[in-house]
Amino acid sequence: MENQKSIDALNKLIEINNDRVEGYETAAKEADSADLKSLFASLQTTSQNNLTELRSEVTRLGGKPEEGTRVTGKFFRAWMDVKAAFTGNDRKTILNSCEFGEDKALETYENVLEENRGDLAPEQLALIAKQQASLTTDHDRVKALRDAA
Repeated sequence: MENQKSIDALNKLIEINNDRVEGYETAAKEADSADLKSLFASLQTTSQNNLTELRSEVTRLGGKPEEGTRVTGKFFRAWMDVKAAFTGNDRKTILNSCEFGEDKALETYENVLEENRGDLAPEQLALIAKQQASLTTDHDRVKALRDAA
C-alpha cells in the first residue's frame, strides 16, 4: 500500500468537509430562523470533527492535509448566496440547496471508497465508513426538514 495514494484519497475527503464547513457558515448567515441556524451549526460540527480525524491520519502518514476547498464547493456556496438573495431566505429553497450539498458530500465519500479501497488500510476504511454514516444522518435531517417545509 502506497502512502501517497492514501493521502490523496483522504485529502479529497478533507476538501469536501472544508466545503461543508464553509457552506454551512454561509447557510447560517442566510437563515432567519433559530432552528435552521442551530441545524447548520450542528452540520458544521460534524465536518469539523471529520476534519480533525482526517487531518490527523494524513499527518500520521507523512502527508500534508489539504487546506482549501474544491472548486465545485466554491461554486455551490456562490450559487447558494445568489439563490438566497433572490428567494428572500425561503426556508424550502435554502434546505434544497443544503440537500444538494449533502448529496455531493456523500457522493465524494462513495467515490473515494470505490476508487481507493485498495489503497486504504482497514482502519482508514473504518474511519471513512463511520464518517459516511454521520454524513448520511445529517443528510436525512436536512431532507426531513426540507420535506416538512
